Amino acid sequence: MIVFVVRRIAGLVAVLFGISVLTFLIFFSVPGIDPTRAFAGRNPTPQTIAAVRHQFGLDRSKPVQYVLMMKRIFITRDLVSYGNTALKVVPAIWQAAPVTFSLVFGAAAIWIVFSIATGVLAVVFKGTVLDPLLMIFALIGISMPVFWLGEVANLITQDKLHHTFLFSWVPPLGYTPLTQDPWQWFLHLIIPWLTLSVLYIGFYARVLRANLLEVEHEDYVRTARAKGLSERQILLRHMLRTSLIPFVSLFGLDFGVLVGGGALLTEVVFGLPGVGLLTYQSLVNLDLPVIMATVIYGAFFITIASALVDILYARLDPRIRFT
Repeated sequence: MIVFVVRRIAGLVAVLFGISVLTFLIFFSVPGIDPTRAFAGRNPTPQTIAAVRHQFGLDRSKPVQYVLMMKRIFITRDLVSYGNTALKVVPAIWQAAPVTFSLVFGAAAIWIVFSIATGVLAVVFKGTVLDPLLMIFALIGISMPVFWLGEVANLITQDKLHHTFLFSWVPPLGYTPLTQDPWQWFLHLIIPWLTLSVLYIGFYARVLRANLLEVEHEDYVRTARAKGLSERQILLRHMLRTSLIPFVSLFGLDFGVLVGGGALLTEVVFGLPGVGLLTYQSLVNLDLPVIMATVIYGAFFITIASALVDILYARLDPRIRFT
């Protein structure tokens, strides 16, 4: 098991290195992009441009530029934005990360509870009208783009019905830190939580229902029935426990993607100053240092989640350790 874990960690480091190199080559080889123009001011002389390029190491070879950037991201942490030299990239990401974590943790708690409840209810009422009805609602949730659902939620809660008692409590778009005011933190995030979780509730509910139906006729389930256990005990203690293994795998990967910036559209729509919004702004402005840092940030969480899922699987099934 230790050898397997070490191998996965080594693979994680290799993947992060490959992603950082690939991202650097893609964005720093874009034709027509010369950040020295932003640094040198208006109507710079050739001597000024040359001095700025030398100061930031932009007159060196690509491998040296890559090493310097990695040093400024991971060691000195003094990498600055090309669009705003007063903005230090690494502290900006550290400041934005709690917002993203708050959004993803809350949405994850909602979609886990409701997807398990929906999937179990669909199996319990299999053969009745409730089963296809729940799956239809789940499919509708999967089909609605999060940016569209977010805009509809804003239209209703911030404009059309904001003056009514239903949504008069909804604060303006933005974010309040948990340490500053927990109640306002909750109020600012409740609508984004629900919006982000809708898609995952539908998808996870359908996956869980399929897994429960698949194990319904397994030998251990028939054995449990032969022992006289109630259907409730069989469902919760045996069928659900086994069916949650792929559920946990999906959750680990999806959670890593969202924390790594996958909640970008939700943050943009609701004006949440998280890593996703920071990534969006850097892409719009083609701010290469911020793009580089946010891509590495996202890749770190995604690869960490993937490695943890593999290690958990290896713990549950020893056969995986040798593949």
